[in-house]
Amino acid sequence: MSAVWRAARAAVGRRKVQTFVIALVVLCSTATVLLALGLLAAASGPFEKAYAAQRGAHTVATYDTAKVSDAQLARTAHRPGVAAAAGPFGQAVVDVPGDWLWMPPGPLTVVGRADPAGPVDRVEVLLGRWAEAPGEIVVNWGIDGTPYEDLLGTGLEVPGYPKLTVVGFATSMSKSASAWVTPDQVTALHPASAQMLYRFTDSATGAQLRDSLATATAELPPDSRVAAQNYLTLKKAFSSRADAYLPFMSIFGVLGLLVSALIVGNVVSGAVVSGGRHIGVLKAIGFTPNQVVAVYLTMVSVPAVVGCLLGTLLGNALAGPILKIAFSGVETGLAGVGSVSPWLSVACLAGMPALVLLTALVPALRAHRLPAAQAISTGGAPRTGRGLRVQRALASSRLPRPVSLGLGHPFARPGRALMTMAAIVLGVATATLATGLTSTMVAYAGAGQGAGGRVVNIQTGTSGNRHPQPLLSDSQIEERLRSLGAREVRARGLTQVRLVGYTQPAFASFYRGSLSPAEAPFVEGRPPRGPGEIAAGPAFLTERGLAVGDEVTLEVGGRRAAATIVGELIDSDARSLESTWETLEQLAPGTRAVDYSVRVAPGTDAGAYADAVNAADPGLRAEAAGSVNAATTTVVGFSSVFTVLLTLVSSLGVFNTVLLNTRERRRDLGMLKSIGMTPRQVVAMTVTSVTGLGLVGGLLGIPVGMLAHRLVVDNVGIVAFPESMKDVWHAPQLAAMLCAGMAIAVLGALVPARSAARMTIASALHTE
Repeated sequence: MSAVWRAARAAVGRRKVQTFVIALVVLCSTATVLLALGLLAAASGPFEKAYAAQRGAHTVATYDTAKVSDAQLARTAHRPGVAAAAGPFGQAVVDVPGDWLWMPPGPLTVVGRADPAGPVDRVEVLLGRWAEAPGEIVVNWGIDGTPYEDLLGTGLEVPGYPKLTVVGFATSMSKSASAWVTPDQVTALHPASAQMLYRFTDSATGAQLRDSLATATAELPPDSRVAAQNYLTLKKAFSSRADAYLPFMSIFGVLGLLVSALIVGNVVSGAVVSGGRHIGVLKAIGFTPNQVVAVYLTMVSVPAVVGCLLGTLLGNALAGPILKIAFSGVETGLAGVGSVSPWLSVACLAGMPALVLLTALVPALRAHRLPAAQAISTGGAPRTGRGLRVQRALASSRLPRPVSLGLGHPFARPGRALMTMAAIVLGVATATLATGLTSTMVAYAGAGQGAGGRVVNIQTGTSGNRHPQPLLSDSQIEERLRSLGAREVRARGLTQVRLVGYTQPAFASFYRGSLSPAEAPFVEGRPPRGPGEIAAGPAFLTERGLAVGDEVTLEVGGRRAAATIVGELIDSDARSLESTWETLEQLAPGTRAVDYSVRVAPGTDAGAYADAVNAADPGLRAEAAGSVNAATTTVVGFSSVFTVLLTLVSSLGVFNTVLLNTRERRRDLGMLKSIGMTPRQVVAMTVTSVTGLGLVGGLLGIPVGMLAHRLVVDNVGIVAFPESMKDVWHAPQLAAMLCAGMAIAVLGALVPARSAARMTIASALHTE
């Protein structure tokens, strides 16, 4: 084994470029695959683990207590298919009139529970304690991070209800309530419904959950159930943003793996073909065929292991920020998603070198079959030509002789030429994909921004009573904003609304005024323009089974308004919708705006305008809006870096091919130079030998990249890109992509071509 190691180490030392190429491509592939696997695992594993630990409810069902009794509900716990149940718990909806804690005004679902434990939905207290006496309330912590201790003791005063004081913050993976009080206290809140929490024996699919709930409630009055929410909806909402990144990461991971296989196969195949004399010597001095194969496998294993180690470290370093962005704005509860599982790192550390070895095994077996005498003679004898018909046809053409010779070279080694062209195809496909994604994400980031001056965002200090209230009224604020130089002003009111028939409330934004062009953020339909019109994003519509044109009923504080979905937003939270100020006046008249968006006149200093607004009222906090968001930065940055790396690797693959061809054709080069070929003609011939491959690779790589781009943008679940953002390809871009294939080929061939041009006739004709 020591002899194999010494021979492999010497081969690594002689092939520094090939060693670097293998290490680099394995590094890129490992990092990308690890990130993709990390996102895939984080999208389901942490949720399922935390849900099982809390004995989360498979279905949270709400019933009208005027139509069904507690005794009838309790009997459903013993129906077939019910593994465990908790309840009934009294449920009241309290309409909070103003901002409270971090929540806007709107309905607050309060459930009466004696303790947080139980057979289903074991609520975890994060800060403080559970409610034990009347007047105490525990609030579900529904935002990122840990609860703020200074919020304990916050009071809730709602006209017609007893005063409540926050004594704790808790989290429920089932999202069964917004807050909890004691059973006696919930009676004082006049509950109109009751809640049952079920875990079923069959719960893998939505159909099984519906059938199980139907069986459990078969003896109840048919119209007694008000709403039902299953855990699959929560799981989908939990992973929605991570799922959006998966197509993007997966495509780049597959491209990286394919490039790795091609480069490794090309390097080992070239090493075996060009190292015939070396193989013969090894066998002549006693190396067995298996030991010769082991030498070549060890030669690629060393850089593969180094690249895999570095790629795993890089993937783990990038996982934290990317997972944070992927789960931003998502209520994760007890599900930890901050890092990649160690088992995934172990899988990459074992799997990537194994993939490299399997890829290298096929060409390495060629050295196993080669007899020693034939290998030694092959190392120094002239090689028989292949592709002679093509070369003769090119020679009879009017092309310059160096060009015709160069165009005929790939036909002498068709297998090597195809592998080189495949690497170029993948390089061009990656560049095409990255260009398309960048164009789409830039258009997405600029949706609704319009032309003209910059946008300034202004908050009114009504968030959680942690900032002073504005001294000016809404109309006075808008008048002041215009007087300071605003060209357009849009006010936003925010409140929680209940969709009749659905368990979870929604955060509704109501707009007065607009920033041109208002139609840009919509993928289908149009913006709400009148009372009773709403718009929502794909996640909101999908989770509730709604579509543009459907009608729903909104409720705030006992007031109801019929609404029609008139538009689908490009992107929004699964719990948010948008409507008009007229709709807000129907539901909650007198509600004040929580923030304003202002477009200043062209040429106006946005920073100076923000300072002027801050000075106008202590309750206003203005800040110039940024031009990009975190998702755009992540996608564009990652794809750009990965494209540069894969393009470099593809060029190095061409470099390896041309270098092997040059070494194999040393005698031919010496003969050509001896009959008058100049160094410039040698460079032209060598570069031309891969230019055709670059052209064909570009023509094939462009449609592959366009297809990959379409697959990515069509499978981002939380964003519905309109066709205008998908159709990003134009003649100049396609021409640039075609030139990219040529550039990859030329850049990879230039260095060995110049080396061949400097080769002297004597050294070229010297017998090996």
